[in-house]
Amino acid sequence: MTSTSHTLTTKTLGTLGTTPAMGLGLMGMSALYGPADRDESIATIRAAVDAGIRLLDTGDFYGMGHNELLLRDALQGVDRDSVDISVKFGALRGPDGGWYGSDARPAAVKTFLAYSLERLGTDHVDIYRPARLDPSVPIEETVGAIAEMVEAGFVRHIGLSEVGAETIRRAHAVHPISDLQIEYSLVSRGVEGDILDTCRELGIGVTAYGVLSRGLISGHYSRDNVQANDFRSHSPRFQGENLDRNLALVDALRGVAADSGLTVAQAAIAWVGSRGDDIVPLVGARTRERLTESLGAAGIALTPEQLGAIEAAMPVDDVAGARYAADQMAMLDSER
Repeated sequence: MTSTSHTLTTKTLGTLGTTPAMGLGLMGMSALYGPADRDESIATIRAAVDAGIRLLDTGDFYGMGHNELLLRDALQGVDRDSVDISVKFGALRGPDGGWYGSDARPAAVKTFLAYSLERLGTDHVDIYRPARLDPSVPIEETVGAIAEMVEAGFVRHIGLSEVGAETIRRAHAVHPISDLQIEYSLVSRGVEGDILDTCRELGIGVTAYGVLSRGLISGHYSRDNVQANDFRSHSPRFQGENLDRNLALVDALRGVAADSGLTVAQAAIAWVGSRGDDIVPLVGARTRERLTESLGAAGIALTPEQLGAIEAAMPVDDVAGARYAADQMAMLDSER
């Protein structure tokens, strides 16, 4: 085993079927982490596709459409059938960047989709999912509206994001669900238990975002990394003594990773990948350098001893602070 292997094995994501065992999350190229270089972002997306990554995850509210337009440009000249585009919708934002809840009414579902198709320059979205549960709209109505778009050919598969076991069951009863997108990492393991058990019972895959906890456990983060408009400055895990405690855990993981010839990020990604053949890590690389490092986790099969050492270096109960601020945590059906 070496950190330079880029062999992408495969996983299974519900109705989507077989897919490479790593996906690329694009949010950081447009929003929430400070400025990103457009040319480097496009080069990174193309490098990911060239490396065999097929699942590309975006959201219509990432930079208020900027991310979808960026993806459109990056995929110029790429065979559309060689990639799967996953789009999250429903988050309401203002021109000042503010957040105003979610809208998952059937009419809104179809309207958001129409705009996404135009921005992406495609005639279909491979996986379409509400970013958050809209508490004012029964999930059956939202999924039913997406199902109509599947029937019409504008959507291929239906996904969910950050919802709990009961919501998953209700949604799946309306139309088969391909996958649940949810935060899953060494330091965020709330999916384990009822949610993951329910997904597996129903044959639903998991796309795991935040596998490096927004860079916290990447091995590259320091207090000096936060830029203007970086939402991590408001995240409990990145504040004060919480950050000091968490970075101490990262230092412990660094030694364990080095013993296996891995970087911290590679160990963390490989750990998520080890959780099952139905779990696909989404890496949030914004540059080709970080993408190359992430790809170094591909094909790595951690031994039981390595897994034990990684988990002992970063015990989930020792992590300081919640994954989101309190107001955002209150919006997560998956945390209820």
